[in-house]
Amino acid sequence: MSQHAVEANFDGLVGPTHNYAGLSWGNVASKSNVRSVSNPKEAALQGLAKMKRLADRGYVQGVLPPHERPHLPTLRALGFAGSDGDILKKVAAEAPALLAAVSSASPMWTANAATVSPSADTADHRVHFTPANLSAKFHRSIEHEVTGRALKAIFTDESYFAHHPALPSVSHFGDEGAANHTRLCSGYGEPGVELFVYGQIAFNEDAPAPVKYPARQTLEASQAIARLHGLRDRNLVFAQQNPAAIDAGVFHNDVIAVGNGNTLFYHELAFLDEDRVLADVRSRLSGAELEAVRVSSAEVPLEDAVASYLFNSQLLNTPDGMLLAVPGECREIPSVSRYLDSLVASGGPITSVEVFDVKQSMRNGGGPACLRLRVVLTDDELKAINRGVILTDQLYERLTTWVEAHYRDELSQEDLGDPMLLEEVRKALDELTGILGLGSIYDFQL
Repeated sequence: MSQHAVEANFDGLVGPTHNYAGLSWGNVASKSNVRSVSNPKEAALQGLAKMKRLADRGYVQGVLPPHERPHLPTLRALGFAGSDGDILKKVAAEAPALLAAVSSASPMWTANAATVSPSADTADHRVHFTPANLSAKFHRSIEHEVTGRALKAIFTDESYFAHHPALPSVSHFGDEGAANHTRLCSGYGEPGVELFVYGQIAFNEDAPAPVKYPARQTLEASQAIARLHGLRDRNLVFAQQNPAAIDAGVFHNDVIAVGNGNTLFYHELAFLDEDRVLADVRSRLSGAELEAVRVSSAEVPLEDAVASYLFNSQLLNTPDGMLLAVPGECREIPSVSRYLDSLVASGGPITSVEVFDVKQSMRNGGGPACLRLRVVLTDDELKAINRGVILTDQLYERLTTWVEAHYRDELSQEDLGDPMLLEEVRKALDELTGILGLGSIYDFQL
């Protein structure tokens, strides 16, 4: 029996060490802004403003905390010894690239935090979470332990929620979380179709694969998560991302496709076998017809889609159709802006477009959809979560004040070795866990 359910968005708070180190090979925006001076305070306030606008519209909006950075436990595990200050000084002098990696604020992009399957789809009728191992990039591979702790601190009731450890951190099981996973359904509380998109088949060297940039998600990882979550074949579609798109800078599927309800909004170059993918989704989607909104290369060239992050937008239900929440860059690129106007006028399922300023995140290669993890929750499940992370007017004010008090206006690569920065970060995060009611989730708190 179906239950009333909502889709909650849990956005990542941008961390105090938000910087432009250009760590992500295959992410064009990240590489193009390498070593620019960042503004962590502005970035965090932009993210909070996006959350507030959506909460004000009535969407359930949650907050996920940033991680401790620079991450000293990683440096100690790699052989650096002494006081925290001594370690930072030595790493800054001997291995600045490593310091940049362990200082990344990449946990802000919580679309990569985990894969989530709602209770309507799972065999035990619980919501299942698997943190992404993010094994393709060192700076992201160190995230999953704290991500898992944070998720367990929010979704604590084991009668409603099931938590799995990340998959083995090897390339054969590379997992990038919800950035390569979307769910289509007739209603959030109804059984849906979980669409897992992968870049390569790890155990088949002859299978199609990108040439220029690495494929970060494997079929084997997606299949393992489906097994862990107890998903049935009738709830599953596995689709290969077009290797040509990956080589054009589409490092995750959510840079070229987004779905919500019975609507899939995608570029014609999103999938290797588009017709089969659509047929498989249609055959499994019950209670509604699939609305496939296809964008051609003639309408939006692939390079414009990547530059604007048109598809890295949030697709949200409204009383009058669906809202597409896009980054400001979509209105700066003529082909994309023209397409959005025609999309709204077309009479299709997407009836409105709103622009969000997330420029600090965009410069590192993450749009509105990167900043949020989607969690479908029934009314009972929503009541069972840690309500301290749900954005209210009061929490928004507290977090804004917190950011203003603890974040720097500017941060350069040279600042990452400053021991004072680490002290500032730990003080801020210790206060944040109290604000959100998360308990001790960071290594320095344990």
